[in-house]
Amino acid sequence: MVSSTTTKYVTFKLDKEFYGIPIENVLSIEKTSKTTRIPNSPDYIHGLLNLRGNVIPIIDLRKKLGMNKNNIDKNSRIIVINENEIIAGLMVDSSSEVLEIDTNNIDKPPKADGNNFMEYIKGIGKTSDKLLILLDLIKILEH
Repeated sequence: MVSSTTTKYVTFKLDKEFYGIPIENVLSIEKTSKTTRIPNSPDYIHGLLNLRGNVIPIIDLRKKLGMNKNNIDKNSRIIVINENEIIAGLMVDSSSEVLEIDTNNIDKPPKADGNNFMEYIKGIGKTSDKLLILLDLIKILEH
């Protein structure tokens, strides 16, 4: 018998697709608030946010992944993550739920030469009713 384990993922939407990041990397999910722009920063850096006394960079995940910019609305959220002691906020269209996915239901991402988006994907999670694009937070936080 093959043993399997499950991992919990915080899911969110960008455009019409669902994405997931491991729950152990999520510190909190916040409503959007005013950020301070940083001159000469990469275009995907939305700005800095003072979150309970900690100043953290906010990454516009749509821009980082090469998607069209979306207007921030009442559903927009900032998912505060910690990866290798780097704390940052990811701006997403909306936060969804926590899903548990069995490791047997996670496929390797498809190979696509010349597609920069693929380098940010760690795997594709399958649940009974949807596919979940699992992001590689280390790659997202790299410049």
